[in-house]
Amino acid sequence: MAPPLPPPPPGSERAARERYLRAHAIDIYDRVTESRRHFVRADELCRRAAAAFPELLPSDAELAAEAPRLQKDKRGVEIDQGLFLSAVLADPVAGAHLCHAMLLPLSVSQSRLSEFQRSGALDLGGARIERQGKAAVVTMTNPRFLNAEDESTLVPLETAIDIALLDPQTDICVLRGGVVDHPRYAGKRLFGAGINLTHLYQGKIRYLWYMLRDLGLVNKIYRGVALPDMSPEVDCREKLWIGAIEGFAIGGHCQTVLTLDYVLAAADAYMTLPARKEGIIPGAANLRLSRYVGARIAREAVMAELRIDCASPQGRLLCDEIVPPIEVDAAIARTVEKLTGSGVVSAAGNRRAFRISEEPLDSFRRYMSVYAREQAHCHFSPALIANLERNWNAASRRA
Repeated sequence: MAPPLPPPPPGSERAARERYLRAHAIDIYDRVTESRRHFVRADELCRRAAAAFPELLPSDAELAAEAPRLQKDKRGVEIDQGLFLSAVLADPVAGAHLCHAMLLPLSVSQSRLSEFQRSGALDLGGARIERQGKAAVVTMTNPRFLNAEDESTLVPLETAIDIALLDPQTDICVLRGGVVDHPRYAGKRLFGAGINLTHLYQGKIRYLWYMLRDLGLVNKIYRGVALPDMSPEVDCREKLWIGAIEGFAIGGHCQTVLTLDYVLAAADAYMTLPARKEGIIPGAANLRLSRYVGARIAREAVMAELRIDCASPQGRLLCDEIVPPIEVDAAIARTVEKLTGSGVVSAAGNRRAFRISEEPLDSFRRYMSVYAREQAHCHFSPALIANLERNWNAASRRA
């Protein structure tokens, strides 16, 4: 039996709790996961740790009390979840184990896979998946909000990504946005508008949403679905991903572009990362963007809202092919055939070989440790509310 931990610091001093977590996070993690014999996702990890150490993390009751409040009225109890996850991810052993847990397929994905095998198509609510020849096509759908990401899209999109990667009848994956019904863009496809800022302002997006998204679905596109008995660094179930940018890829959708293997873009499409204007950190974009466009342009994009037109010189550093808007469907079909025509036996191996030099799992783990802490503070900052009211007119938006 493991020796008992020293008692947590008394009172509500957050700095003291953070120091305690930095010192004892791996011990807490091992208690919750039974010395890493079980994989536990980040949200369940926080729930179990809170039950075992109520002085350190918010309880289910505290979180339930927070949930209905507007973002500006929240007490910030979820910041402690960020401090805990940051401390876990800072440890090479516990952090790698958590990253592995987040790359495993969702339980719902396993149950829906057989249905997809029979039907070849699933509408999951916030995402759709359809088999088209050799490709599993994942479509992001939130038409009222320009395909923005929020709590309603999180599990559906990760489920679709899991199924696309696990489907034995397809060789390659395609990611695109669905048709939206906003009056300005009615009937058009949009890759996506990033995080749902209306829901963010209204307090409908929890802190853990960021961690589940970036440790989960986004990282699965980049690394594949993990195997339980093999390090993700060594082997994953992965396929090449083709992305099709139509209209725009804003914020989180621009972040996702950085994980794709081949990017098609309509000639009139553009990308932006307005996270500083919103008051948050743009996922793993700070880790990945400079590999494509260099450090200076990356800083302009993140810190100064640089718009990158896909057909511009900077955009061509991020996009493999620019096509007229009416030719996107044909370009997708042509690209699927080009990338699968000679077989895909070496595709996963080549992806892995590039990735080991570009972004080893340990580099990602260290980045996410910083991200977990800083995003928690950003998510509950008064500056976020001020930015949303000034730049998004958030107070007048309807749910």
